[in-house]
Amino acid sequence: MASTIEALRQEAEAMQALLVADRRHLHQNPELSFEELHTAAFVTQRLKDLDIPFREGVGGYGVVATLEGRGPGPVAALRADMDALPIQELNEVPYASKVPGVMHACGHDVHTACLLGAAALLRSRTGDFAGKVRMLFQPAEERLPGGASLMIRDGALDHPQPSAIYGQHVMPLLPCGTVGFRTGPYMAAADEIRLTVRGKGGHAAMPHLNTDAVLVASHVIVALQQVVSRRANPISPSVLSFGYILGEGAYNVLPDAVCLRGTFRSMDETWRQQAHELIREIAEGTARAMGATCEVEIDRGYPMLYNHPEPTALARETAVRYLGADKVVELDLWMAAEDFAWYARQIPATFYRLGTRNEERGIVSSVHTPTFDVEEDALPTGAGLMAAIALQQLTA
Repeated sequence: MASTIEALRQEAEAMQALLVADRRHLHQNPELSFEELHTAAFVTQRLKDLDIPFREGVGGYGVVATLEGRGPGPVAALRADMDALPIQELNEVPYASKVPGVMHACGHDVHTACLLGAAALLRSRTGDFAGKVRMLFQPAEERLPGGASLMIRDGALDHPQPSAIYGQHVMPLLPCGTVGFRTGPYMAAADEIRLTVRGKGGHAAMPHLNTDAVLVASHVIVALQQVVSRRANPISPSVLSFGYILGEGAYNVLPDAVCLRGTFRSMDETWRQQAHELIREIAEGTARAMGATCEVEIDRGYPMLYNHPEPTALARETAVRYLGADKVVELDLWMAAEDFAWYARQIPATFYRLGTRNEERGIVSSVHTPTFDVEEDALPTGAGLMAAIALQQLTA
């Protein structure tokens, strides 16, 4: 495997110009979740150029490509997501988004370019492995119910089922040239909370004649903080945050209703359900005690992402051989969410991180921000490592 690793690394580095061109094309032409028509067309054209068979229209605009090895054997699956975010890009770079209000601010352009690169690397090595490599180009990671669940519904993991699936995601906290792994629970389950507090609006100078929905909503937010601070087991991480408050009154007008939107994150399914019940009970009770009502809607989002020990160990060991032990780091728990968790509920899986930070060039912004960008020297690492992991899975 050592000679294979070295050959993969050299070939991946030689592909950098193509990888950068693909990433920049995708970055300039982002498409939102469930709208990835042209992105999917770009992917399928690249697969045609590589003479790799594929199935399109999986879970929406998803594409599933399959490489056959030299004979029967297991299946290794690789996944990349393709959708962008509703963010106006502020980067002043030649490859900035051409679509107003839409941006690849989470690195899905990098993921797609890297998987296309891995496909090219593996295409010339089909005689080196027995079995199949299945490549999932997935839509709609950023919106519920998540493209992963829809691709699973449409058979992306069937006939035959992969022995493991691997997902790679950019991480601007890690320097370019490094990768990160974590075994076991890694990312949180995430649920969307919608509250509507209803009172009785009127003139702000006569509060005694009204039921102030703004005041009630404020008390609801404060009261709900006890869900995490006093009702959660401190050793089980969870987060409850509200990022949206809308009360359409005025300086001197109290509104009839106030809308609240928030997120609840957790790492334990039993506590997750208990917390939902507490959120409902506390919000409704607080509003009722103040003469108002509170409507509570909770949309269950992605489950907690669990990295299975065997594929995680295989991917980590491959990364050590590919990059060196000093370039492979241990990840902390992260309370963000990922629909890759749906795959991990079906088959052994691991989700790891690709470092994209370059402080000297000022490439330090977080994902989901209008100034997010990546150090493109990470692209050969991403493509080559994905190919190496698949080969290791099928030749171990």
